[in-house]
Parts: sequence; C-alpha cells; structure tokens
Amino acid sequence: MRNCNAKIRCVIQAALLVALTASLAFAQDGGCRDLPSHSELTVALRTVVKAQKNGGLGLNMWATLVNRDGEVCSITFTGTDRGEQWPGSRVISAQKANTANAFSLPGLALSTANLYSAVQPGGSLFGLQHSNPVNPQVAYFGNSKLYGQPNDPMVGQKIGGVNVFGGGLALYNKLGKLVGAVGVSGDTSCTDHIVAWRVRHALNVDNVPAGVSPTKDDNIIHDTTVDPATGHTTSTSGFGHPTCGAGAPATDIANHLPKTDPIGPNP
Repeated sequence: MRNCNAKIRCVIQAALLVALTASLAFAQDGGCRDLPSHSELTVALRTVVKAQKNGGLGLNMWATLVNRDGEVCSITFTGTDRGEQWPGSRVISAQKANTANAFSLPGLALSTANLYSAVQPGGSLFGLQHSNPVNPQVAYFGNSKLYGQPNDPMVGQKIGGVNVFGGGLALYNKLGKLVGAVGVSGDTSCTDHIVAWRVRHALNVDNVPAGVSPTKDDNIIHDTTVDPATGHTTSTSGFGHPTCGAGAPATDIANHLPKTDPIGPNP
C-alpha cells in the first residue's frame, strides 16, 4: 500500500483485494459445496473440447457454474490464455448458466435451447429474454487478468441474464437434487449445447428427472420452421431450436446425445 501514489488508488486496491478474497472463499465454502470445483470443471471442459468431435467451428470455449441461488461458483476456459476464446462468451456462459438454473425445477429440466421457440414473436414466452437482465457491475468488475481463474471477480456474485439459445443446462447430482447449472459459450449455439451436455455428463451431475424432449430430458430439439409470410419461427413441440447450418454435423451429434452420453448417475 505504501507504493500507492494517491489515497483513491489505495482505496480501490483495498476494495478489490477484499472482493477477490471473498470470491475465492465463497467458491471454497458452503456456497458451492454441491458443485464440482474449478479444477474439475476445467479438466472436463478441456477434455470434451479437445478430445471429442462436437460439430461447430472447433473453437475454444468458456464455461460457468452457478449454484441454485444463481451465484457464480466457477468460470474457466479451454485455451492457454483468456484471449484465445471470444471475450464476450465469458459473460454469455454465465448468463446461460443463470438461465438454465432459473427456469429448471426439481422435477423438470429446461435447457436454454428449449426456450428458443417460445420467446420468438408470437411465442408463449415472448419477452422472457428481457425479464432478468445481466448485472453489468458484476459482469465487468475487476482485473481482466483474473477472468477464468479460481478467483474470477464474478465468483460469489449473481450475474443474472436470460439466454435463449443452446449452451445452458441444469445440474442434478447423483441423488437427483437440483444443485445449479452449467453454461458453455464460444462456438455455434448447437455446439455449445453439445459441449455443455458432455461436460455435465463427465462431471456426473446429469441425473435429469424429466424434460420436454422426445427422450424426456433437456436435450436440444431440432423441429423448427420459419413462416415465409411472417418470418416467425414455429416449432412442432413448442420447445424447438434451429439447426446450425444445413447438414451440420452438430445436428446428428446432438440427436444422439441421449445414447452416447446418457443421463443418470454414472459409475
């Protein structure tokens, strides 16, 4: 502190130190006890992104965990530096986690992909995406060098936000308890969903009780069409999500997720 050139700088540095210490303590104590650790999330995310075919563009990714109260517990990325992923996807991953947690229940899981059709013009949930805005003071607070680290300034805070395309999934532990959610961002929305699904499976928090998909889970549903007269998206199920390009590999991968990476307690 004696090296500060002004009192205001000292105050800012002290406040930042307190906030970062508190965020790290929060992630390690009871606030996140039901969720995987930062290191476990990092290993799972990097393994899925680097070792599996997930469709999309093959880009590096961000992932965020929130607890059942919507408080951020972990943020991580797959590259060697935070600049190797889309910078904007850090906040989007947290927003997706918040959404999946906010709109899932102990008896019914809704992925962010499941919300797409209902929030389009004419949909039953039109406007939902504006209902719980991101808190910018949480999203952009602190030293950027800490983004994605165990003491990311967002940890311990409520990020808010509603995201309505693929990449956010609720988390259910081995006992079926809803403990929070994961959000993944950094590639196409279809690939984000696939990576999130596989990360959740790898972390063994995918004991999903029920969902709106044909396989009774929260998988992405590709059954949308666009009305050429109105431009409105319609979905046979009411919970559909567009494919990410005609004939995209991600569509086939996603459709097979319930078989390749089945929900439920893993050995």
